[in-house]
Amino acid sequence: MTKEEIIKLINSNPLCHLATAVNNQPHVRGMMVYKADENGIIFHTSNTKDLYKQILQNPLVEICFFDPNKKIQVRVTGTAVIKNDLSLKKDIVEDRPFIKPWVQKNGYELLIVFQIVNCLAHVWTFETNFSTKEYIKINC
Repeated sequence: MTKEEIIKLINSNPLCHLATAVNNQPHVRGMMVYKADENGIIFHTSNTKDLYKQILQNPLVEICFFDPNKKIQVRVTGTAVIKNDLSLKKDIVEDRPFIKPWVQKNGYELLIVFQIVNCLAHVWTFETNFSTKEYIKINC
């Protein structure tokens, strides 16, 4: 797959699992990314969540996407960095109405947006299961 095909797969299948590791303890959770592009992968959380605290301790993450129709899994490793962009936060709240009441009550400062950068992707299929892993750089 090309970088562009991987980005398209992620945006078409935003439900994923994101893994963090703190003090040699892995943590994984299901979530939904906001978007992916050539700059990285955007997701959000609250500054009250364990995820936020774990990334502050260790920003290295791995995120796994799956296209059930094509039976393709894409695992992406990278570094999660905070993206302080109020207009992006407003776009997220507008696109995800379930967040709006929470933000109206608590303010935008509780909404933390991360961008995964330095992304390397590995594509897995049943056909390539025993092949040597190849990595595709999504962004720099």
